[in-house]
Amino acid sequence: MEKNKKIKVLIVDDSAVVRQVLEDLFSSDDELEVVGTASDPYIAANKLKTIVPDVITLDVEMPRMDGLTFLKKIMSQHPIPVVIISTLTAKGTKTAIKALEYGAVEIVTKPKVNLKDFFDEQQIKLIDIVKAASMAKLKRKTFSERTAITAANSADVVIQKGTATSMVETTDKIIAVGSSTGGTEALRVFLEDMPMDCPPIVIVQHMPEMFTKQFANRLNDLCKISVKEAEEGDSVIRGRALICPGNQHMLLKRSGARYYVSLSDGPLVNRHRPSVDVLFRSAARYVGPNALGVIMTGMGSDGAKGMLEMKEAGAFTIAQDEATCVVFGMPKEAIKLGGAQAVLPLEKIAKGVLKKLNERH
Repeated sequence: MEKNKKIKVLIVDDSAVVRQVLEDLFSSDDELEVVGTASDPYIAANKLKTIVPDVITLDVEMPRMDGLTFLKKIMSQHPIPVVIISTLTAKGTKTAIKALEYGAVEIVTKPKVNLKDFFDEQQIKLIDIVKAASMAKLKRKTFSERTAITAANSADVVIQKGTATSMVETTDKIIAVGSSTGGTEALRVFLEDMPMDCPPIVIVQHMPEMFTKQFANRLNDLCKISVKEAEEGDSVIRGRALICPGNQHMLLKRSGARYYVSLSDGPLVNRHRPSVDVLFRSAARYVGPNALGVIMTGMGSDGAKGMLEMKEAGAFTIAQDEATCVVFGMPKEAIKLGGAQAVLPLEKIAKGVLKKLNERH
């Protein structure tokens, strides 16, 4: 973005209170400019005829047209980075996952009460999210029935996974992955390329509490391997990926030959909980040269120092390249620190990981 050029924001929410609070919040930052507000997608679409915002903040539950339908229209016609700000609850996590699949860059859950207090407390985070979203590189999306999982497809996946020996064997090779903005799609691509007997995978994706379980279930339906939200003490085993729950840190630990995960409510690290640095540092300490680290698309620098520690402990490390990142923040910082030994496009990361692990067998 050009120096001194402000990031233009369009706010779409049916609540006049939320529109005003968000307008005041974003206007307080010198780098942001609110160029319009709209109470529903029809009004927003009208405004888009005369203004082109850099970022749209979008509610989901609105009159006349819901936010997801509007998001699909934006992403299939003229992609603009969208941040969903909604009162999504545990019951609405499927909606959140759909929003990410449809192309939303980030999701923020707003409470149903005490909105002003919430936005005051989250001001820095919200401003950071909008700034990062403005840098997202988006491609036009096409939507078809192919994205829906039929019962037959689901059965095929379950049969492929199996339950016997490959699921209970221990291993001394572990893949640790960190991602943030744009990571939900990047992780899908990465995990879909993994064979069902792949080395164990542990993942930190910056995501709100309650969304990670639904996200893991969605990936479990799509992938040959088993994918689940991590629980305290879960064994780290072949053919399975564990995704850290939102609002908790995840550490790798070892007891004899068995690796397992431990969850923690510790303080924010790099403004995040979960933090990629926490996972990567535990991998450096407990797994050392038997680990392989991958850092993917995301804003900020979380994971960069931890990846360097993994490399110094003898692990091999891979960063996603700029061309395929939605936001080239975390990988860029890891590369800058010297923590990444290879830089690969998203579609080649899984093959690169498996090749490197085969070399070290």
